[in-house]
Amino acid sequence: MYIQDKIINTVPVFEVSETLRDVIKFFEETTYSHVGVTENGAYLGLLSENDLACFEPEKKIDEFRFEMEDFFVTKETAWLDVLEMFSRNEANVLPVLDEDRLIFGYYDLEDVVDVFIDTPFFKEPGAILVVSTGIKDYSFSEIAQIVEGNNARLLGAFITKSENDIVEITLKVGTQSLNEVAQTFRRYNYTIVFGNSDDQFLEDLKQRSNYLEKYLNV
Repeated sequence: MYIQDKIINTVPVFEVSETLRDVIKFFEETTYSHVGVTENGAYLGLLSENDLACFEPEKKIDEFRFEMEDFFVTKETAWLDVLEMFSRNEANVLPVLDEDRLIFGYYDLEDVVDVFIDTPFFKEPGAILVVSTGIKDYSFSEIAQIVEGNNARLLGAFITKSENDIVEITLKVGTQSLNEVAQTFRRYNYTIVFGNSDDQFLEDLKQRSNYLEKYLNV
């Protein structure tokens, strides 16, 4: 997926020799989580909005050199890795460096998410299914085989949770009926976490029918 055209140049870059006055103003007037700092033009690190309370206007940025955070992406970084970098550092802006470690621009989280939402995973009609299994037991080739073996299309799949040797995989399936797909996942020892709407509908209908039968027999 091409996201390089989402690089923006509207976020400033500060030199480490400057005072914090303009940095304070930047954070107070925007909702950005970080801003880039350079030394002699080369990338040095990031100041965080979380440290704003500690900033004093007359102090030099250099006094916070060892508190700076150090994360970035390059123009060649794949979009999924860009999203991971946002998440891992709880940031909503990322500096983009060139081959000389100069800040070429920034990625804004909202812009990158918009590109993600514009993919077939979100735009094409289908249903969401979340399955879980042991971290050593799953394979994406098996998942694709299960979905496609039920004459459905797999529009996308990714791991959305990994904890205590259990993984959850979120699937976008090109079908409006997940029942047969879900039943097959069960036969392969997957647990259905979310999306088995047909089963839930039948279970709700059964419960209501039992209640109605009991009511009529009173």
